[in-house]
Amino acid sequence: MSDVPSGSTVFLVPGSQSLMRDPDSQVVVITGASRGLGAAIARTFGREGARVVVNYYQSPDRAEAVAADIGDRALPVQADVRDPDAVQAMIDTATDHFGAPVTTAVHNALIDYQFDAENRETADTIDWEDYQTQVEGSVKGALHLLQACLPEMRAAGEGRFVGISSNLVQAPAVPYHDYTTGKAALLGFTRNMAGELGAEGITVNLVSGGLLDETDASAASSDAVFDAIRQNTPRGTVTTPEEVADAVLFFASPWARAVTGQNLIVDGGLVMQ
Repeated sequence: MSDVPSGSTVFLVPGSQSLMRDPDSQVVVITGASRGLGAAIARTFGREGARVVVNYYQSPDRAEAVAADIGDRALPVQADVRDPDAVQAMIDTATDHFGAPVTTAVHNALIDYQFDAENRETADTIDWEDYQTQVEGSVKGALHLLQACLPEMRAAGEGRFVGISSNLVQAPAVPYHDYTTGKAALLGFTRNMAGELGAEGITVNLVSGGLLDETDASAASSDAVFDAIRQNTPRGTVTTPEEVADAVLFFASPWARAVTGQNLIVDGGLVMQ
């Protein structure tokens, strides 16, 4: 989908009865959208005409810059995904602002993490609190976001929830213990919710990227790590945030209306399943 020209209506599917066939009908919330992958996802949806909630936690200036790139269809909103009241307030604010419910939710927020292979916590040094931080960001945040959106998704008769995971769950080349465990738990969350909500027209999927070139989270990774990825990936490149964002767009579109409970790995073929 990265070859689709800017401004094209990639959501348009002839014969689809989905409300999402018209990009202007979509109100999309992306958590952690002020930078990195989240910002790329927000801009991708904005490019296609969706109305976009640019969620942020601690970076208002960056969130406002992303929203400015999108234009008047974007709304920056602060919320900590670990706080259910804050998440509900964000969804209510979006509904009031756009005059339409949030029926597409992308959980991308990452809590205080850097991919630094040389200075990571090891089996001897990691604490349970490290695990708890990542599980809360990955699963607790996903739960709060989905639950806040469920009433309106049900009222609409459809919804799209997309979580962001990692190819490290399938192949932990670097043992980022806490981060990978949180993302593995998110996979279980995704499949359980997909199983329960599918009959209501709500799909729940994951997109799993590799180490991305380059985000704040990956900035601490050495050149040697990036070189190793290039050498061992069929495409010979490191995946970009924009390439992962295109896969998220697919799951939100009518083209994926029969796809749920899936984990799509977008890493140039480094991990094959």
